[in-house]
Amino acid sequence: MSKESSSEHLRAELKNLADTLEEVLSSSSEKSKTELDKLRHKAQAALNSSRERLGDSGERLAQTTREAAAKADDYVRENPWHGVGIGAAIGVALGILLSRR
Repeated sequence: MSKESSSEHLRAELKNLADTLEEVLSSSSEKSKTELDKLRHKAQAALNSSRERLGDSGERLAQTTREAAAKADDYVRENPWHGVGIGAAIGVALGILLSRR
């Protein structure tokens, strides 16, 4: 699954949760006990689904970050002078940016 489709799916999931919760809050005074229970169960299911998706997304993000860090570590171990040069370039760029403040 690509990042964009995953992001879009997560947005849709959160919008669904927000819509469900809005429905529960806006109609709580007009509904009967059974209708409120149905809405409450629907909201709970949407919340559980969103929590599960957010947990999965967080785990995928953590795994991707670990993989990127491992690749960066391997690259620097194989090409130490390139790593030093990149670090120096980043340091110079940050120094220039911070000195302009």
